[in-house]
Amino acid sequence: MTIAIAITGASGQLGRATIAFLKVRAATTPIIALARDPAKVADLGVEARTFDYTHPVNTLAPALTGVETVVLISSSDFNDRVGQHRNVIDAAVAAGVRRIIYTSILKADVSPLLIAQDHRATEALIAASGLSATVLRNGWYTENWTGTLSAALAAGALIGAAGAAKFTPATRGDYAEAVAIVAADAAHNGETYELGGDEAFTLAELAAEVSRQTGKPLPYNDLPPQAYQGILESFGLHAGFAAMLVDVDVRAAEGWLEERSGTLSGLLGRPTASMASAVAAALP
Repeated sequence: MTIAIAITGASGQLGRATIAFLKVRAATTPIIALARDPAKVADLGVEARTFDYTHPVNTLAPALTGVETVVLISSSDFNDRVGQHRNVIDAAVAAGVRRIIYTSILKADVSPLLIAQDHRATEALIAASGLSATVLRNGWYTENWTGTLSAALAAGALIGAAGAAKFTPATRGDYAEAVAIVAADAAHNGETYELGGDEAFTLAELAAEVSRQTGKPLPYNDLPPQAYQGILESFGLHAGFAAMLVDVDVRAAEGWLEERSGTLSGLLGRPTASMASAVAAALP
């Protein structure tokens, strides 16, 4: 009987957190951690299998034996990301998987964000596959900023190109718990959820909260897009990835990363983590 839930990208932060929540939400269901290097997920306390998006013949379909539900956590490798996702979807179909859950991005079907293009294409592949599917269109992650707070404090400013744009991000933990909730309950089949945190804030407001908690002044320096791109590249980011991050800020001003439906907190059955609590958790 194919009853197991398998999570791709299990060695990543979202994958690991999802498995931790699944072990509670689906305690009697076999959970399989899929990773390029199974040794990196040996500590998770679940079965681990080799799974490499770029080697479909050797690892993908065999690793999905006995799997009913696949959680496809979008690849963080931007080199033919859609092709990697296609490999997973094709393998799922070949292995007899019945259901797929995909972590997409807000309004992927219409969003002009550069990062949305791969997600839109992947959603189309899933729709054409015949698999039952649930699409989780995640907003921005709070950790995309809080993960760099030490560097911002050292530099004396938080920088970006978002102006007064409002974001409604959520923490990785909140998104991971939502994945686990959906994976553990087939009632979510066929749904597409637009997910964001309960709290909307600007980058200036984020910087002000960091200042409040640390007692150190931290202004938000809003930069022209080209200047921001240059600084990101000077940090060692690839030009294409830097351009994607700049595009996120610029498009955020048009509302593409703002989601006020409350769907995420509705799934969780509680308010999402506050920006202040995320800042507190990230500070030394």
